[in-house]
Amino acid sequence: MTKDNRPLTLRDVSIASGVSEMTVSRVLRDSGEVSEGTRLKVLDAAKELGYLPNRIAGSLASKRVDLVGVIIPSMSNMVFPEVLTGISRALDDTPLQPVVGFTDYKRDKEERVVFEMLSWRPSGLIVAGLEHSEAATAMMRNAGLPVVEVMDTDGEGVDHVVGISHRRAGREMARTILKHGYGRIAFAGTKMPLDHRARKRFEGFTEAMARAGLEVVDQEFYEGASGLGKGRELTAELLARNDDLDFIYYSNDMIGAGGLLHCLSAGMRVPGDIGLAGFNGFDLLEGMPKRLATMDSCRMEIGEAAAKIIAGIAAGGDPEPRRIEMTPRIDMGGTLKRK
Repeated sequence: MTKDNRPLTLRDVSIASGVSEMTVSRVLRDSGEVSEGTRLKVLDAAKELGYLPNRIAGSLASKRVDLVGVIIPSMSNMVFPEVLTGISRALDDTPLQPVVGFTDYKRDKEERVVFEMLSWRPSGLIVAGLEHSEAATAMMRNAGLPVVEVMDTDGEGVDHVVGISHRRAGREMARTILKHGYGRIAFAGTKMPLDHRARKRFEGFTEAMARAGLEVVDQEFYEGASGLGKGRELTAELLARNDDLDFIYYSNDMIGAGGLLHCLSAGMRVPGDIGLAGFNGFDLLEGMPKRLATMDSCRMEIGEAAAKIIAGIAAGGDPEPRRIEMTPRIDMGGTLKRK
């Protein structure tokens, strides 16, 4: 603001830097040829004044702003901060900036966030998951900008898709567990209608078990945030009902780590008496008494790949839809392979 409380304008920067308003505009919008000396003079004046260009107004001609909308369920789920880190890393050397919205796993809220994000005319949109309401899908399909759905490849996408196959991940974990001689297996995880990716892993897991002539002995589901306490609670309930369980598969590492703590505090030998495995490959496993067996969900790589698609298109690259499926890796840890 100026001394008379009037918003700063290009003219103020022009006067302070001693160049024309048109030149100031070119420098601040990084368009047109301007000498390095003039560019630095304008940027120094703008910085000293505290001038911020109106990117939205300036985008009316180009129909786009240098923002990338990122829509995720929650920041309390430890998966998504790493996805955001990957996105930010990929956009570091570009004019693009991520703007984040949250859905809380609710379709109606996702619709509102999609509408708000697209109303800003971003350069692209990154959305977690493949399942959306008809209205949200229609908005994304008709937005006229690159949309990248991330984290999941088990289904058709609106445009670009980057992720892993969760059904394949579930099948691979089941095969590995069975290979090591376990047969009385229980499952603990989030309620499936709220987390499509967990549901698909469970489907893949039970499918592989069925092919081996087995089925899940028991299961426990929960709502709300994952945590060590929740994992301990679910594990205690499963073991109280089944004194012959020899393995528990968890939908994520947080509750799996809680399950591990419960088993160890109960004097159980892991993996001698019971084996355990989770999903996601969280770094927090490094601080546990044993490393929980898990599977890496390629979170940071997915974020980077999605952002690179949008940055490439914004820079004039190929807009043709891409489908990138990454391969998660099983970490045996110290809770799966019997000695």
